[in-house]
Amino acid sequence: MSRSLKTAFWATVAGQIILLLAFIAVKENTLRTGTSVLLQTVPIDPLSLLQGEFVVLDYEIALLPEQDRGAAQGTRFYVMLLEAPDGVWQARHYALAKPGSDTVFIKGTVNQRGRLEFGIDTFFIPEGTGHIIEGSRDVKVLVSVDSRGSAVIEDLIVDGFPFDPRRTPAKNPAIQTNEAPPPPPLQVRPDEKTTSGP
Repeated sequence: MSRSLKTAFWATVAGQIILLLAFIAVKENTLRTGTSVLLQTVPIDPLSLLQGEFVVLDYEIALLPEQDRGAAQGTRFYVMLLEAPDGVWQARHYALAKPGSDTVFIKGTVNQRGRLEFGIDTFFIPEGTGHIIEGSRDVKVLVSVDSRGSAVIEDLIVDGFPFDPRRTPAKNPAIQTNEAPPPPPLQVRPDEKTTSGP
């Protein structure tokens, strides 16, 4: 390999490493300085819920208002968020123009289904733990949103608890039943005698 080819090769490798480090730095900065917001997910097709070691996510706020649902794919929207009493952040307004810095907002792009994607549409899960998501009743996502509207996932909240790959449905304290526990067995001390009648 000639010197010029070696130089070009290592320049390409160095460029890719620099881009990767810059990407990681941006994500870390968002996590460190962003506002934490809790978003509600919506059910999706179970066949596309799990893709290898990733769970696919969709959000309530991804549905555009009726007047904007004809927007072309790739159109960018800014969703202004407002925290509800239950702690979940909801869409207060959708706009094409970037809001002021005093507003908590998230930016999304119209996808081929006419919904918004926010760059937080997949979450890595260890292999073999997909049943925890599939068997859940409620999934929320805690994300960090920076002043530019970029978002990074902090955690997945499954049935009210942070996602834990070690937790099985049987051990999940969030899964509760309405069945009353069985009464304790009747215990008779040795010195007690029972009678069958008068």
